[in-house]
Amino acid sequence: MVKPCVLVGVFSLARKPADLQDLAPGTNPPFVTFNGEVKVDVNQIEEFLEEKLTPPCYPRLAPIHPESNTAGIDVFAKFSAYIKNARKDTNDALEKALLKSLRRLDHFLRTPMSDEIDADAAGDLQESYRSFLDGPKLTLADCNLLPKLHILKVLARKYRGFEIPAEMTGVWRYLNHAYQREEFTSTCPA
Repeated sequence: MVKPCVLVGVFSLARKPADLQDLAPGTNPPFVTFNGEVKVDVNQIEEFLEEKLTPPCYPRLAPIHPESNTAGIDVFAKFSAYIKNARKDTNDALEKALLKSLRRLDHFLRTPMSDEIDADAAGDLQESYRSFLDGPKLTLADCNLLPKLHILKVLARKYRGFEIPAEMTGVWRYLNHAYQREEFTSTCPA
């Protein structure tokens, strides 16, 4: 099996390197080229990576539970509306909408998934213990949500004095597990 060569880089879109222009003319990141074919759609890229970079050589990236893909899906949109708002009269409503979205995410993270519930156990698992959206391992769903959640945490504190409430233990557990991972800490500014 031939291992793929992966080229990852950070650059200004205003000054794209010539090599990049030649690789995928007319496209903007993210994109993947493979055997001369360019994939620009994020979903196609994810499917391609899952198909080509399969276990046992590479970890599975797709969530097992489909609901993990949509957990927290509206958090960043609510945050964006809140942080960009210039009208003080709508601030409270936008903050409440953000909190409602974060509560839904917290509820999802605290609710046990089917594979966490032991049918033979004496009592029901009251709260999930999983580290990430889909379980103990990072998935593409986490790669999508965690950076946005980190941005929310940092910018909302700096520009609005907003903190993710401490009682959202599922959200904080999730963030704290991410902060323990090199893949997250080495790619996220503090």
